[in-house]
Amino acid sequence: MNLFKSYIMISVGIFIYAFAWKAFLIPNEIAGGGVSGIATVIYFLSGKTVSTGIPILAINALLLIVAFRLMGGNFGAKTIYGVIVMSLFFSFLDVPDCISSQFDESDKLICAIIGGALSGAGIVLTFMKGGSAGGTDIVAIIINKYRNVTPGKVYLYCDMIIIGSSYFINGDIRTIIYGYVVMGVFSYTVDLLLSGNRQSVQIFIFSRKYKEIAEAIVSEKKRGVTALDSIGWYTQESNKMLIVLVRKHELNDIYRIIKSVDADALLSVANVMGVFGKGFDTIKASSKKRNFNVKL
Repeated sequence: MNLFKSYIMISVGIFIYAFAWKAFLIPNEIAGGGVSGIATVIYFLSGKTVSTGIPILAINALLLIVAFRLMGGNFGAKTIYGVIVMSLFFSFLDVPDCISSQFDESDKLICAIIGGALSGAGIVLTFMKGGSAGGTDIVAIIINKYRNVTPGKVYLYCDMIIIGSSYFINGDIRTIIYGYVVMGVFSYTVDLLLSGNRQSVQIFIFSRKYKEIAEAIVSEKKRGVTALDSIGWYTQESNKMLIVLVRKHELNDIYRIIKSVDADALLSVANVMGVFGKGFDTIKASSKKRNFNVKL
């Protein structure tokens, strides 16, 4: 049943992705990144005779072998499913005229923003269930598995040339600019939704009831607490300062715990770039040593 639900959610995510393209991007001759962007360029260069679903299926067929070998059979199966479903949606999905008719030539920027946000949300939903729509999605997941590079940045690096080729659609430089808007909004949406809950915060807690606060955090949230010796220079009192590292979505629970023990506690909260170790992220780094010897 869980596997069935995951495939249903992958289908929903790909539908949202395809709908964003068919409703907001392709009608306005805007090509974003990835295989979908290549398919859009081919569609217009062929005089709209080659369906966007055909290049998507053909290009992704070459990438499925890489996905299967590096990410395992389960990922390969879901990728095959995602590619087929996306090709079908791009080939046969009909968007009602009542949607596209709401926008005219002057609304291309709005369509680029909406299309980028919706397509990013659809891809995130697909990623969260272990699937992929193929193309640069595969590249993003593979690089994110072995390196501390967010998927959104991978899209930014991979899609610049693809979007640049959209100039040949109508010879208008603004087409490229709209494509980069789609790319930026898409990347931001992916990072915000996919990595938002993984962001961590560092909390410094100053309170005379540090023992009670530390015990409450450990027992209720199962998070580690570090106590350091400290001196309040104004009062010249020795005390303990607590350091707590938690996920951003756990912050309200920490506030509630501290307030229930000592409403007058002094807190310092800061975002951190990354937290690695048990209960957080795993360090992803190459085992190869770099040789910086310079011969003179």
